[in-house]
Amino acid sequence: MCGKFTAQATWQQVVDFSQPLTGENGGGDESSSGGEVYTYRVNGMLPVILWDAELGKRRIVPMRWGFPDPKDWRRPKPHARAETIDERQTFREAFIDGQRGIVVFETFNEGEEVTKPSCAKVTRQWTINPGDGQPRGFAFIWRRFPIADLPAPLLACAMVTVPANELIRRTIKAKEDDPRMPAILEDFDVWATWLGENGNDPVAAKALLATMEGVTWTAVPEPKRPRAPRSK
Repeated sequence: MCGKFTAQATWQQVVDFSQPLTGENGGGDESSSGGEVYTYRVNGMLPVILWDAELGKRRIVPMRWGFPDPKDWRRPKPHARAETIDERQTFREAFIDGQRGIVVFETFNEGEEVTKPSCAKVTRQWTINPGDGQPRGFAFIWRRFPIADLPAPLLACAMVTVPANELIRRTIKAKEDDPRMPAILEDFDVWATWLGENGNDPVAAKALLATMEGVTWTAVPEPKRPRAPRSK
């Protein structure tokens, strides 16, 4: 399950990729240099594109990646299955109410469960790269959560997932019974439907959540982090 991905580092670049927008960037730094990428992880903050019906335009709003666990809000629930997104209590209201968003990405990671000779199980990270520089969007849902420990409601989002495509299913996830991948909204023409710009239509929105097949992406193991030198 995707728990990490890369995206444009600056809010302004996200705005440029998600036109039509009016220029409001949610408080990001428009003066940052281009060409950089930023790595986003579960429980971190994401720049989420959403439709503001009152203003009649798209906005980009920072949100935590992961709905809060009812028992402990600090524990994130980062993924929502497309097949049951309109049924499961955790995610149903956000989806049905039209609280749907998009996050632009460049590459994303999937983990492969590997058993070492010692029988210990570890997760090997693979980076999946479309390689063509075309901006694409992950489908997200979002919601405000009143938290007793916080002075203001927590804005949180969850990534929508679908069954893995052939590339991921036969390589990285070959040993899994139910391999998954992010739901990707590649065609800009469907972004408005997902966001509900022409009226909230959950049926039409759910129909967009399909596995992306026929891709020519690359999947390579993520390099191991170098070990920190031992202190003398």
